[in-house]
Amino acid sequence: MTLHFGLFNTGLTTMTDAAASSMSSTELDGARKLLEQGIGFVKNTGLVVEALDRGHVRCRMPFAGNRNHIGTIYAGALFTLAEIPGGALFLTSFDTRQCFPVVKALNLRFLKPAKSDVWVTAQLDEADIQRLSAQCADTGKAEFNLNLDLTDADGQVVASSEAIYQIRRL
Repeated sequence: MTLHFGLFNTGLTTMTDAAASSMSSTELDGARKLLEQGIGFVKNTGLVVEALDRGHVRCRMPFAGNRNHIGTIYAGALFTLAEIPGGALFLTSFDTRQCFPVVKALNLRFLKPAKSDVWVTAQLDEADIQRLSAQCADTGKAEFNLNLDLTDADGQVVASSEAIYQIRRL
């Protein structure tokens, strides 16, 4: 199937049935490609989607290519790493023929300098996916919050984020 994301057709394969319990490997590959390469800015950072499934994503921002003037990861790269999981969760969990995602707010708190690759993991449980899907179908929109920790190669939290995402009916 072809992804209809918002009002454009990417030609990439991904989930189109919100009732499906999991995506095929072809669909996951399409979603991964969209997340890593579908937005030029994100592609330029080298962001890697390491794990992707219904309601779960793990991404890595490489240190190489994202170093700032003081030898740590550039703040914009960390912001990008904190923002992408909401879209990833959308692609793997909601019906892309019926709705699209937007970021309503994202606050990022920098806690320690990041001097290595940085990872983030995000999850939505099945009950939340079902509740949000039903709410979007009924009212035309639904919101979910993601509070995430960004960790370095030593497992230290280098930043924390609080985001509000909204899914909207097409």
